Amino acid sequence: DNRIAIARAGAIPPLVELLSSGTGGLKEKAAGALWNLAVNSDNRIAIARAGAIPPLVELLSSGTGGLKEKAAGALWNLAVNSDNRIAIA
Repeated sequence: DNRIAIARAGAIPPLVELLSSGTGGLKEKAAGALWNLAVNSDNRIAIARAGAIPPLVELLSSGTGGLKEKAAGALWNLAVNSDNRIAIA
């Protein structure tokens, strides 16, 4: 599965960093990539451990329409994990 290979290659921390430091377009792409990677259960844990939940929640109120959609989608997939649901709430 490419989602696992991408995570194992170390993509999650830089994507999480882009949520806070990238341009609007980069933030949107990073949130979209995390949304896709969070389909995998192991990646959900890794994404949360990398600190993605707070910036994704922040983007729900500060981002553009497309960015909000991708942040919400990433949070939706992350919320499948019960520990992540607590962190998101």
